[in-house]
Amino acid sequence: MLVRQVENVLDLLEFFADRGSSASLAEVSQHFGWPRSSAYNLLSTLNARGYLYEPSVRGRYYPTSRWYTIAEQISAAEPVPEDLVRLGRTLRDQTGETVCIGAAAGLSVVFLEVVSSPVRVRYAAEVGQRIPIHATASGWSILSQWSAVRRASLLRKVEFERYGSGSPMSVDAVEDRIRSGLHNGWFGSASSYSVDLGGVSIPLVVAERVYSFTVAGPLNRIEENIPRIAGQVHEAVSQCFGADYLQTTVPNLRTPPNVSA
Repeated sequence: MLVRQVENVLDLLEFFADRGSSASLAEVSQHFGWPRSSAYNLLSTLNARGYLYEPSVRGRYYPTSRWYTIAEQISAAEPVPEDLVRLGRTLRDQTGETVCIGAAAGLSVVFLEVVSSPVRVRYAAEVGQRIPIHATASGWSILSQWSAVRRASLLRKVEFERYGSGSPMSVDAVEDRIRSGLHNGWFGSASSYSVDLGGVSIPLVVAERVYSFTVAGPLNRIEENIPRIAGQVHEAVSQCFGADYLQTTVPNLRTPPNVSA
């Protein structure tokens, strides 16, 4: 269940980010179709709490840096491990594709870090983006590290939907993807959630937290290269964390000897 007041605050932040300049009460009210009184109450509350200010022209509002300060404090308390971020940059440079680092959030995987591909046609993922945990390579890689009981508890809550031609449509189908991924040494997807998008993912366990590490891009560019990309991922992980990292920290994930061939 979404809380409308919270949604309004988040929508307002995204509005200012897209706009890049201050806005008046009338402009905010008109943009969102909010009653003028509701828009005023929201803007004046955020202004009073120091999250908005009135620039040189009074009656116009713009966010203060307090948002950034709080975000930095939150991120510093539990940041994405820097080794994973560096690994993401390495794989982005090697593959030319977007790299996403995610973690479980309810029935979703939320992207905590995105290293974008430099090419124009790419997977345009964003930090904070959520994707279904049961229907994506990122999700399968995380679920592979959970106990069968924990997995079953979550999958009972899933409403299966045909997102694309590769979407799993049952608990058994998800479990098949997990078993296959563990055997292969990587989790691959092709139009499983986003149509015409493919990806390769493996789970990485750092400080007892399971992350998904995913390389993704347009299916017509990535599908035939999935084994090669998986080999690049394994090789980069070995160079970053040590040759035996996956065997010792990621239970049951096979490391194929000739995966990069």
